[in-house]
Amino acid sequence: MKYPFDCITDLVFVEEEEIVSSDVILVPGGSHVKPMEMASELYHAGIAPYIIPSGGFNSKIEITEWEHLKRIGLSLGVPESAILREDQARNTFDNARNSWNVINESQLSVKNAVIVCKSFFARRALMTYQTVFPPTVSFRVKPDESRISRTNWYYSEAGINAVLKEAEKITKYFGHHIPNWVKQNDVNDIEL
Repeated sequence: MKYPFDCITDLVFVEEEEIVSSDVILVPGGSHVKPMEMASELYHAGIAPYIIPSGGFNSKIEITEWEHLKRIGLSLGVPESAILREDQARNTFDNARNSWNVINESQLSVKNAVIVCKSFFARRALMTYQTVFPPTVSFRVKPDESRISRTNWYYSEAGINAVLKEAEKITKYFGHHIPNWVKQNDVNDIEL
């Protein structure tokens, strides 16, 4: 252990794993450009045939986050047919629920998904999608480490505030889900 707060780093940030061939790339909403740029790169690399950027109206950009992210994807050569529409989400749980609805409405079979998001938001995004999607879906996370990352968050007040806010949200949003996860896992163990 290098710092006493390494446990916070491990809680908030997700270790990046090798990104494997998947069925869909998920981009939880936001006004930042980099996650959609990264999703577009993954699309062009053949990682998945579809991207679902997700997000409703955002006053910072004066359009829906979906439209903002779609424009970025189109400008980077992602075909419009590969960018599925979810433009109603107001929060991370909406991003996940609405994206799952889009997957079902599009009759896609999704067993593997990649989530592309800000690195300090990665754990909460992952846990949210894991809560909403069925347990048969496996996730990989591609974190955007261009601003705040697991190796620099503690060097600035903005980074410290962002990461501690995420740690608080993780405990607040998911505590009541733990009994359900345990029960679900126990049922899966019995079925094996």
